[in-house]
Amino acid sequence: MPIDILMPALSPTMEEGTLAKWHVKKGDSVRSGDVIAEIETDKATMEVEAVDEGAVEEILVAEGTEGVKVNTVIARLSGEGEASGPNAEAPKAEPAKSEPAKAGAPKAEAPKPAAAPPQPEPVKAAAFQASPGPRIFASPLARRIAEQKGLDLSAVKGSGPHGRIVKADVEAAQPGQASAPAAAQPGAPAPAARPAAEPRQVQSLEQMGIPAGSYDLIPLDGMRKTVARRMTDSFRDVPHFPLTIDLEIDGLLAARTKVNALLEKEGLKVSVNDFVLKAAAIALKRVPEANASYAPEGIAMHHHADIAMAVAVPGGLITPIIRQAETKGLAEIAREAKDLAERARNKKLKPEEFQGGTFSVSNLGMFGIRTFASIINEPQGCILSVGTGEKRPVVRGDQLAIATVMSVTLTCDHRVVDGAVGSRWLAAFKALIEDPITMIV
Repeated sequence: MPIDILMPALSPTMEEGTLAKWHVKKGDSVRSGDVIAEIETDKATMEVEAVDEGAVEEILVAEGTEGVKVNTVIARLSGEGEASGPNAEAPKAEPAKSEPAKAGAPKAEAPKPAAAPPQPEPVKAAAFQASPGPRIFASPLARRIAEQKGLDLSAVKGSGPHGRIVKADVEAAQPGQASAPAAAQPGAPAPAARPAAEPRQVQSLEQMGIPAGSYDLIPLDGMRKTVARRMTDSFRDVPHFPLTIDLEIDGLLAARTKVNALLEKEGLKVSVNDFVLKAAAIALKRVPEANASYAPEGIAMHHHADIAMAVAVPGGLITPIIRQAETKGLAEIAREAKDLAERARNKKLKPEEFQGGTFSVSNLGMFGIRTFASIINEPQGCILSVGTGEKRPVVRGDQLAIATVMSVTLTCDHRVVDGAVGSRWLAAFKALIEDPITMIV
């Protein structure tokens, strides 16, 4: 029986993707767990594994095809052996045997055509088959383990980004456990539906007075579309405000020189941004009210400082995350940040490495930008914009002096972080940056 392979949903927000590469061809045999294709989403390139075994019967979507909708059939396997269970094919009926006609018997009427056999149930999908009801977001490995354990994924609570079910969730779950009730308690008022915003009527360039043929048009890829949509939603819907302060970083630069001398034999260098990531994480633990997210049900106070760092990639921006950054040393943060940034530029990040996060850092100092304010990356409550460090005149007492100064701007979601909380966080951050030894005390 043929088995359909569907275009997977590799993240909760994914609606379509690019089938970047096939690792199999027609006639190849595949086993469960084999990598069969690479799918390029709006932010990363992910490998797709086979769940069932069989031979590749058809490749229905060619590699390089863009805009493939989630749950589109992209290939088909020929199943091995007969199916069993409720989806099994019914055995074929034996042909009716006709008895010889007796002498003098009336001529038999022509047999009526047999009734059409019942249609078989839909073919089992090899991977990522859409099920009735809400879509269940789970990693391919989690789906495979759940299938082996006989688990109903709808009964498993996901601990990954945006509730995605990961390996640890299905390993901890027991077969037959009840699904958590999704419906509201009797008598509880239903949450108010968010009114749909009127779609903005976007004019073409020609309608705005720019003549056709006077420009080259670069089509929007998935990443650019997603960035445009998310930033537009955030800028329109999140009431945000900026807070800017100046930091003197001569002490930090001196500490960085000493740290790098110690790490030289390991071939590792700590950057100013690594100090910023570490200080931001510690400041979030000292001012936990800033490590929060707005939700319709209330304010989520996060247990750890999962710091997302903005990385410029061809065609857009991505924010890989250093999880539990408050527990990691500078060397570990530097090593992890370098690895994440390199894989981000090559679109090799896993969804759990760039989805979620509790706080973001965007650094344009290396481009000579002195100060700027970033747009909130929902559902995070704050984002820190870091400018360049440069020599500036400063006043100490009644004396004029020269110091290396770096300006930073904290953009806050006013529903979560008000001005007083944002100011306290910046004060904690400033103390850590200007006296780096306090990061290890």
